[in-house]
Amino acid sequence: PVIPCVVSQWSVWSGCAEPCKTTYRVRRRQVIQEPRNGGEVCPPLEERAGCVEYWTQQGTECKQSLIPALITTGGFGKARKKRAAADSKERAGYCVEFQLVAIMPGCLQSHHSYTHWMQYLREGHTVCVECQYPALDSRSLHCYGDGSGSKRNQLLHWQAVGNPRCKGTWKRIRQLDTCSCPSVHSFLFI
Repeated sequence: PVIPCVVSQWSVWSGCAEPCKTTYRVRRRQVIQEPRNGGEVCPPLEERAGCVEYWTQQGTECKQSLIPALITTGGFGKARKKRAAADSKERAGYCVEFQLVAIMPGCLQSHHSYTHWMQYLREGHTVCVECQYPALDSRSLHCYGDGSGSKRNQLLHWQAVGNPRCKGTWKRIRQLDTCSCPSVHSFLFI
């Protein structure tokens, strides 16, 4: 008889491969039954997903300039539950303005509906990136990759969520405690 491949459920996701840089995490599954007599072949046994770990294995926070900011469209924030006011433990959030310095061509090469927002990333433009819960870290009270603590005119790195080829550099202009980002050039820290 024809016997298809049978695999186990996925394992839990591993931690990030390395702290303080954009890397990957892994999950795996095992072959329970090998295919026989022309049975359906086994599906992939490993999946990888991008991730960033902001704390070293010793428990210290990574140096900010080494961490790329992970961003997505500001429209994604509409789906997040907005907080009217901060509770006693968490800040309500803030925004940071950046000037885009360099953008990789990969930002324009993706044609999926969930990546259309990347067309608004243009060299020389000023963009506004919002830091809100849950990206707002409760220990440090900031979003990772926001450039806090960076030197003036220091080039910082960013990467778009949903298209790993869409990344670039920017310079931090200023932090705004109350957000009034324009809708077109508005992004969100992840």
